Amino acid sequence: MTHRLPTKLTAALVAALALASLAAPALRADESADIKQLQDQIQALQEKLNVLARKQDIQADDAAAAAKALPKVTVGDGGLVVTSPDASTSFHAGSLIQFDSREFLQDGGGVANNGFFLRRARIILDGKINKIYSYQFVPEFGGGSGGTATAVAILDANVTIAPTQAVQLKVGKFKTPIGIEELQQDSNTFFVERSLATNLEPNRDVGAQIQGSVAQGRVAYSVGLFNGTPDALSSSGNSDFDNEKDVDGRLFLTPFVNDKESIWQGLGFGVAGGEGREKTHSALTSGYKTDGQQTFFSYNAAAYTDGSVWRVSPQVYYFAGPFGGLAEYVVSSVNVRPTAPTTVFPAKTQLENKSAAVTASWVLTGEDATYNGVTPAQPFSWANGTWGAFQVAARWEQLKIDPNAFRGATPLASPITNANEASAIDAGVSWYLSKSVRITTDFFDTHFHVTTVTAATPQILRHNEKAIDSRIQLSF
Repeated sequence: MTHRLPTKLTAALVAALALASLAAPALRADESADIKQLQDQIQALQEKLNVLARKQDIQADDAAAAAKALPKVTVGDGGLVVTSPDASTSFHAGSLIQFDSREFLQDGGGVANNGFFLRRARIILDGKINKIYSYQFVPEFGGGSGGTATAVAILDANVTIAPTQAVQLKVGKFKTPIGIEELQQDSNTFFVERSLATNLEPNRDVGAQIQGSVAQGRVAYSVGLFNGTPDALSSSGNSDFDNEKDVDGRLFLTPFVNDKESIWQGLGFGVAGGEGREKTHSALTSGYKTDGQQTFFSYNAAAYTDGSVWRVSPQVYYFAGPFGGLAEYVVSSVNVRPTAPTTVFPAKTQLENKSAAVTASWVLTGEDATYNGVTPAQPFSWANGTWGAFQVAARWEQLKIDPNAFRGATPLASPITNANEASAIDAGVSWYLSKSVRITTDFFDTHFHVTTVTAATPQILRHNEKAIDSRIQLSF
C-alpha cells in the first residue's frame, strides 16, 4: 500500500528547500565579509604594533646614546672614580687612614711612650686629562710617627705629561726615584714601618723628572733634577735651602714580565742613585730612626753640610704566587764640617753611612703577593663565612754609621749619645679584610752598638728596642 504526503506538506517542504538553496550563497557572502573585516583589523593592529616597536627601538637607541654621553661613575675599593664617556679623562678621589698603636717592651723606662697614633690621614686626588696629562694632589692631615699634631702638609703635588710610554715629563713634588721600598705605596708595605735602609734615602722632593718604560715594559728608567733633600726627609716647602741641586735616577729591569709561563715573571732588579752638592745645616739629616720611630743617631746641632753628596742603591724584588720579597743595599755619602765656615773653615769629613734590608713574605690563604699589595679572593664576611687574606712577613735590617763621624778633636756626633750601628729582626702578620681594609701587627727587635756607654747614654741605646706596632688601615 502506497502512502503519499499531503499536498500542502509537500509544497511546504519544496518551498523550504528552495529558500535554503537561495540563502546559502548569502550566508557565504556574509562570512567572507566578516573574514575580510577581521583580516583588515589584524593588519591594522600589526601596523600599530610595528609603530610601537619602532618607537621602543628609537627610545632604546636614544637611551643608549644618552648613557654613552654621560660620565661613568664607580664607587668601591678603588675609591670614587669618574671617567669621561670616551675614557680619555678621569678623576679619582680616595683616602689613606692609618691608626696605629705602639708598645715598647723592656725599655727600662726610656723616653719612648706607649700609645695610639694617627700615623697617616690623607686625601688622595688624582686623575688624567685627554689621555696624556695626569696629576696628583695629596695633603697629609695625620700626626706623623710620634703622634704629635702637625700642620697640614702637601705630600704630593705634580703633573705628568706622557705623549708616549717611553718618554714622560713629571714636574712638581713627588718621591725621588731611589729606594725600592720607599717608592712602594704607604698602604702596600710589608710592615707597619719601612726598613732602616730608607733612613739613608730622600723621600719627596721638588723638581722635574724624565721617566718612561721601553722594550715592552721590560726596562723602566727615571732621571730628574731636584732641589735636594737630606736623608730620611721630604722637602719641607716649595723652596730650596741652598743654590745647589741634586740629580737622582733609577734603572729597573723586569726581563720576564711578559712571560706568563716563566717562574721569573715577577723578578725585577736595578740600581738607583743620585749626586749633588749641598750646604747649610738644613741639608743634614735630622736623625735616623728605628722601627719604633725612636732616633738612635743624629749629628751635633752645629754640624754643617758643605760639599758633594751622593747615594747609590742596588735593589731587587721577586714575586711568585703567594711569595713576595725585596732587598736593597744603600750607601749615603755626605761632607760634613763640625761648624759652619765663617772666617775659619773647619776641616770637613766625607762620611759614608751604609744600610741593608731583606724582606720575605708569604700569603697563607694562597692569593698572589704583589708589589702593590694583596687582594683577597673572598673579602671578609661574617654572614658568608669568608675571612679575607692573611700574610706573614719577616725582615732583617742593619744600618752602620761611618766611624769617622765620632772621631777627631771635634766629633760630628757624640759617641756617647748615639749608636754607631743598629740591626733588627722583625716579624709581622697582616689580615686583609678587603682590598681597602687591612690590620697589621709587627714585632721589632732592634739592637744597638754604642762606642762609649755612660750614664748619659739614652735608655733606648742601653736596653735595645723591642716594640709591638699594630695598625688598622683604610685605603681606597
